[in-house]
Amino acid sequence: MTITLPAASRDETRSWDLTDPATHLRRDIGEFWRDRRARQPIFWHEAAAHHPGFWVVTTHDPAMRIYRDATRFTSQRGNVLLTLLAGRDNAAGKMLAVTDPPRHNLLRRLMTPVLTREAVQSLASRIRERTVRLLTEQAGPEGFDFADEIASRIPIWTICDLLDIPDSEHELLVSLTKQALSSDDAAQTGTEALAARQEILLCLLDQVQDQRQRPADGLITALIGAEFEGSPLTDDQIVTNCYSIILGGDETARLTMINAVHAFADDPALWQRFGAVDDLGAAVEEIIRCFAPTMHFGRIAKTDVDIDGVRIGTGEVVTMWNVSANRDENRFPDPDAVVFDRRPNPHLAFGYGPHFCIGAPLARLEIAIVLDELRRTTRRIVATGTPRPLYSNFLHGYATLPIAFE
Repeated sequence: MTITLPAASRDETRSWDLTDPATHLRRDIGEFWRDRRARQPIFWHEAAAHHPGFWVVTTHDPAMRIYRDATRFTSQRGNVLLTLLAGRDNAAGKMLAVTDPPRHNLLRRLMTPVLTREAVQSLASRIRERTVRLLTEQAGPEGFDFADEIASRIPIWTICDLLDIPDSEHELLVSLTKQALSSDDAAQTGTEALAARQEILLCLLDQVQDQRQRPADGLITALIGAEFEGSPLTDDQIVTNCYSIILGGDETARLTMINAVHAFADDPALWQRFGAVDDLGAAVEEIIRCFAPTMHFGRIAKTDVDIDGVRIGTGEVVTMWNVSANRDENRFPDPDAVVFDRRPNPHLAFGYGPHFCIGAPLARLEIAIVLDELRRTTRRIVATGTPRPLYSNFLHGYATLPIAFE
């Protein structure tokens, strides 16, 4: 079964299933979100043979309130459709993203020291050096795949630095992370994605065991030496949370860069405006609002809850669609325009409240450096082929982006 637009605005031939990746590739998906925000900002997505029903929140204010409410909503039975609709997440209570306060707060404090704004800023020179080298290698009219050659490398290399994973493992992790949460095309099976996730976990387990014998300076060794609830962290706890850092830290930075460069290639005037930006920080926040890839996150209601007159029952799944809330006309004037000096800019790309993305400072830094170096060296970005979109109900963006620099 699929959801259908309300009768007042319905085109009888149009139906929507937000669990189907193909839905998010439709050209009129933006129109769908606009209509829902205006007519039915919180609605029930009907069950189907392969999934139960769930609530969809499309506007900014109720989404923000749910994000910050860890008392009435839980993350411990999943936080994305894949796990929420299955009714469980195997990492619940162990991984930061699917652990509720107060346990969440204890885990977060163990990981925060290597991800503070100051700690992350110490990586800036190395990120910039790598970016310059990669851009220099691709200079010229021949063309290359920006997604593969640059955007897929900078985030993973940097996360590997944080974890003190050797260079010999970098390319393997680059390949695996692109398969783990989304598919380059509809042909990839769920089994293949699961295999990629399991291979990442095995790689991390090898690193934990190695660093127990030969301590290093990164997050893995820091977690090995830490205590949680009065006991040392187990290998499983360390691996699970480093896995979360790899996937979460890679996807936002990598796909935001790709999506932004695609927009710049498509609209030379937008690229020229970005080139003239003085406040790079404000511009990066707007780029993240407009082009961040994470379409939704979710929770399960722990009790009956009333949200703007909508009664959500105990145990029901609630999904907050950032892809819509970040373009809420009541929160962002002219929401479909890229306004590089937009202030305030309270986008939800990194979530909100207790589960605000711990890697947000790192993602902001990587995006800022790559796009800043790109505008320093490139007069014009030219599309040389058709990009291939991701096939996912969680992430939107492009698996490939063939371009050339002028």
